[in-house]
Amino acid sequence: MTATPYARPLWNPQQPSPMPHHRYLPFDQRVHVPATDRRWPSARIERAPLWVPVDLRDGNQALAEPMDTTRKRRFFDLLVATGFKEIEVGYPSASRADFDFVRHLVTGDAVPDDVTPVVFTPARRDLIDRTFESIEGLPRAVVHLYIATSPVWRDVVLGRDRGEVWRTVREAAEHMARRAEGTSVRFQFSPETYNLTEPDFVLELCDGLTELWDASPDRPVTHNLPATVEIATPNVYADQIEYVHRHLSRRDSVILSVHPHNDRGTGVACAELAVLAGAQRVEGCLFGNGERTGNVDLVTLALNLYAQGVDPMVDFGDIDAVRETVEHCNRLPVHPRHPYAGDLVHTAFSGTHQDAISKGLAHHARSAAESGVPEEEAPWAVPYLPIDPADVGRSYEAIIRVNSQSGKGGAAYLLRTHHGVDLPERMRPDFSRVVQRATDDTGREITAKELYDLFLSTYVVEDGEVALDAWSVHRDACGAHRFVCTLRTGDRTGDYEGTGPGPVSAFVDALTGAGHSVTVLDHAEHTTPDGETTAYAECRVDGTGHWGAARATSAVAASVQAVLSAVNRGVR
Repeated sequence: MTATPYARPLWNPQQPSPMPHHRYLPFDQRVHVPATDRRWPSARIERAPLWVPVDLRDGNQALAEPMDTTRKRRFFDLLVATGFKEIEVGYPSASRADFDFVRHLVTGDAVPDDVTPVVFTPARRDLIDRTFESIEGLPRAVVHLYIATSPVWRDVVLGRDRGEVWRTVREAAEHMARRAEGTSVRFQFSPETYNLTEPDFVLELCDGLTELWDASPDRPVTHNLPATVEIATPNVYADQIEYVHRHLSRRDSVILSVHPHNDRGTGVACAELAVLAGAQRVEGCLFGNGERTGNVDLVTLALNLYAQGVDPMVDFGDIDAVRETVEHCNRLPVHPRHPYAGDLVHTAFSGTHQDAISKGLAHHARSAAESGVPEEEAPWAVPYLPIDPADVGRSYEAIIRVNSQSGKGGAAYLLRTHHGVDLPERMRPDFSRVVQRATDDTGREITAKELYDLFLSTYVVEDGEVALDAWSVHRDACGAHRFVCTLRTGDRTGDYEGTGPGPVSAFVDALTGAGHSVTVLDHAEHTTPDGETTAYAECRVDGTGHWGAARATSAVAASVQAVLSAVNRGVR
């Protein structure tokens, strides 16, 4: 039967690619996903799941240079300080290094009373024994048993059918139960490649172990369902998790856990939808390190909840310190665009973004002041910033940076926050054009100091064609101002005076007498933190508009000098 060709709409000119996509089966031809009466789409995440970092085992085995004990200990201490309460600390039967690290934690009394270490073991008696030897002396621990369960693994890797896999798991679980007698050890089971395993077989294995280990609400078993390699969109994983959640026996004695990977780039979405579908526990790595494209990213997951007003139950209040430690231990950099933690994630280069952020920050400050609430406690609603960067230990210095893509708002924001120069609204487009020329010429970002230097060199003219050698201003009994000055234009010097309702208009009148046609179009001034005044003046000089600026100890002096700067820019 010939397939009906895809009817491509007129607006989509894409052509079939030469890539052999037919080699790959869609998920529904690889695993049956019984999905009826879905409830997860209407659920909400209102509390954090139990986060379990697996950096010291799963993340570590994905490193080109696995961590030594010193790096592992630094990582472990970070996880404890951040607030994680269950931490997978190693695969002690896999290597001497892993075994020695677990012993280091035990003998060094490094595990706080409220933290439970997890150790990982395959379903082999000798390796289980080695695992239990590693945790001897710990007051509490979870021993995590795993075996691959999907058809392709059973057929290609293990060479066992379903019955043989179940016998292997049962014998391993029975041995674990004997080894754990008289201890506070709890158990965890992972049917690896869960997302490609028949759902009825998963329930057979999990329910069998729940009974064998005699799980109870006060000593629950953890059933961990890994998306070992992503095979479908996140909604499919959610369907798979919800099915198990609703069909597990002794559900109140089971902690339902997930372990998403990121092969399709949707690990975070898989974890979030899995929690909606009933998962209570999430395994992952800080910043998503792991095999291939990585494990799910616990930092992103936790801060996604935070951005929704949900307490993440871990503390990332100093995200740069967390990142620095993880980068040191993993010897892998965190991408500058990594959600929440990258160097550039709170930074805007685009002009429209900068303008919105600048206005949003100003509005936030005003709203906080009006309500009498500290800014760091006030409700957050700033465009383009899903959370306040200060909440994760970031300053506002790098929020706005200027390059050739930037607009008037970004340059104005940097001048104001770094140098106390608050450009009038009408002046910002003019300065933006100046900045645009400079960044186009260099092709690089311009710093706040360079912006300030560019502002000074453009608008503050201290040695121009027209100079005031001396001046004074007086107010008469009628309220009018009289401006008296010695004005030098080139080689010609003369004494002039003018009158007007204010000092600036009186100065302009004096300039007219000296032969300069000047009209003030706009004028603004503000006091700087050091007590001086910065003034800005837009003037029409001989028919052409120009801006000038100046800073002085008095408002009158600053305003007069700003007009003079505009005049000098007009007569060049």
